[in-house]
Amino acid sequence: MTNSVAATFDLLGDRLTLTILRHAFVDHARRFTQWADRTAAPPAVLTARLAALVDAGVLERVPRPGSVDRYEYRLTELGLATWEILVCVWSWQREWTPEWALLPEFTHSECGHRGPPVVMCRACGRDVTTHDTEVELDREALWHITSGRRRSARAAGPARDGARFDEIMEAIGDRWSASITGLALAGVRRFSDFRAALNMSPTTLTERLSRLVDAGILTRPAAGGRDYRLTPRGRALFGVFAFLLAWADRAHPETPEPGLLIRHKECGAVLVPALRCRGCEAVLGRRDVRFEPLVVRPAIDSLG
Repeated sequence: MTNSVAATFDLLGDRLTLTILRHAFVDHARRFTQWADRTAAPPAVLTARLAALVDAGVLERVPRPGSVDRYEYRLTELGLATWEILVCVWSWQREWTPEWALLPEFTHSECGHRGPPVVMCRACGRDVTTHDTEVELDREALWHITSGRRRSARAAGPARDGARFDEIMEAIGDRWSASITGLALAGVRRFSDFRAALNMSPTTLTERLSRLVDAGILTRPAAGGRDYRLTPRGRALFGVFAFLLAWADRAHPETPEPGLLIRHKECGAVLVPALRCRGCEAVLGRRDVRFEPLVVRPAIDSLG
């Protein structure tokens, strides 16, 4: 039986897949040639990613208007529901990577506020961060999330459009790294606790922890210490993980409970996240926002 969280990280924890979705939203790309031109991905690799998104119900392949033998790819309702994940990825890149100067500005159309939104709890309407939540999980669920094989986080990716997803791939680009980052967000700190939760070899765990330290997501224990702690850069990934888990539930409603959920401590509800504008505090919908290039191009329409 498919584990919804594992399937979600396998599908969306990939730089080329995120780039495909970004261009589908921002540039309204629909044709293979449009993505090929923007990403420079090898045709076979791009074909495989588009096919995976179709199989997952994120894109649908439809005849091109006026043609019977040519097709284009359009976002489905499930595909449109990834917009909050992409906004949180954008927010993290904008604040925590050198790519910030290459990224467009996020704008709330109604009030004109520019800049990252905040994550809120739909149940009670309050803003929420990793400090306001607790994670509930079971060991069997973690085994399903981390078991199995998947492509490398360093697989072929985009090269032509400037901003890439290289740095965030260190946190979400494979099941082991994503699980360790998720456990750190849940409050796990010690090497022994990571190993017990994930049942992974000391060598593999050491390698993944070192990569996350090198990426600035975790800090290495001080001399004589045992704790790996999240840096501010690592804690800022909370929104990405919250919306990935929420999307996993939506994408796989038929699967058993994933054994992994985030609970908002203040109201006691399982977290159903939403985005709120920092300027006017309105809850944001997909059509309420747009990305505006910083300098040269005119404003881009709302996300779909």
